[in-house]
Amino acid sequence: MGQTWDWQIFLRDDGGGRTYLEWMMSAWGWTLSVAVLALVVALVVGSLVGILRTVPHKGLAFFGEAWTELFRNIPLLVQVFLWYHVIPGIFLSLRNVPSFILVVFALGFFTSARVSEQVKAGIQALPKGQRYAGLAMGLTLPQTYRYVLLPMAFRIVIPPLTSESMNIIKNSAVAFAVSVAELTMFAMQAQEETSRGVEVYLAVTGLYFVSAFVINRIALFIEHKVQIPGTLGAGR
Repeated sequence: MGQTWDWQIFLRDDGGGRTYLEWMMSAWGWTLSVAVLALVVALVVGSLVGILRTVPHKGLAFFGEAWTELFRNIPLLVQVFLWYHVIPGIFLSLRNVPSFILVVFALGFFTSARVSEQVKAGIQALPKGQRYAGLAMGLTLPQTYRYVLLPMAFRIVIPPLTSESMNIIKNSAVAFAVSVAELTMFAMQAQEETSRGVEVYLAVTGLYFVSAFVINRIALFIEHKVQIPGTLGAGR
C-alpha cells in the first residue's frame, strides 16, 4: 500500500503552545535571517577582497589571494565548528556571542571567497585600457576603481552572484549543527516527534525552493535593469 499523507500534522500542537506550522514559519525566518545577513557579509568582504586581488600592490594582492584560498579550501561545516568551538576559546570576548551570529560570519566568510573570485574575474574581463584611461585623466587608483572599473565589473558579475545568493540559502542549513533553530533543525525534530517525515521534509523542501526562486527572480530583475546597453540580452 502507498504512503497515506497527513498534512493535518502542521495544525497540531507541538507541545510548546504553538502549532507545527507556526514552528516551521519561525524556522523559515531564522533560515532567511542567516542567509541574508551572511550574504551581506559575503558581498562586502568578497568585493573588497576581489578588488585587492587586482590592485598593482604585491602585499595587498597577496592578502587577497591568501584570504580566498583559506576560506575556499576549508569545508563549510568545519568552518562553522571552528567559529563555534575554537575561535571563542582564543578570543574570550566571543564566548557570549550567540551561535546565530557565529554562523553568519562563518557562512559569510566562506561565501566571500567565492564572491572575490567573481569580482576579480569581472574586473579582469574589462579592457586594460579603461584603467589606464582613468589614470591618464588624472584620477587616483581608488577613484579609477570607483568611477570606471567597478560600475562595469559589477554589472558583468551579477549572473554568477545570483548563483552565490541561491547557494547561500541552501548552505544556511549547516546552522542546525550549532543549534540554530532554522528549517533543517525543525525538519529533524518535527520528524522525530510526529513520525511524518514525508510531509515535514516536503514542506521544508518547498520553502527552500521558494526562497531560492525569489532570490533568483529579484537578481534577474536587477540584472535587466542595470545591463550594459548593447550587450547580449539587453532590453529583454
